[in-house]
Amino acid sequence: MNDDRALSAPAPEGEPWWCFPLVWLVVALPAAVVVAGFTTLWLALRSPDPVVTTDYYRQGLELARDPGGKKLMPAMAGRNHAATPADDLRAPRR
Repeated sequence: MNDDRALSAPAPEGEPWWCFPLVWLVVALPAAVVVAGFTTLWLALRSPDPVVTTDYYRQGLELARDPGGKKLMPAMAGRNHAATPADDLRAPRR
């Protein structure tokens, strides 16, 4: 018994492809990603990041030598003094 009709799928008759919501989901998700990618590219080109200064190494060494007193206090030392007035704080120990 050779039944070729069982192996081939019947041609669907009925509504066109754009009437099915799943088709729009399959098309809309990649389209949204493309739009988001171009939006990200536009934002990146419109406002580029500032360039690092050429003397960044010297500035880092100066910061390491003088950490800026109370403003750059380590978190463990500064967390207990969040509500303390700035003139009441002592400089952190090294």
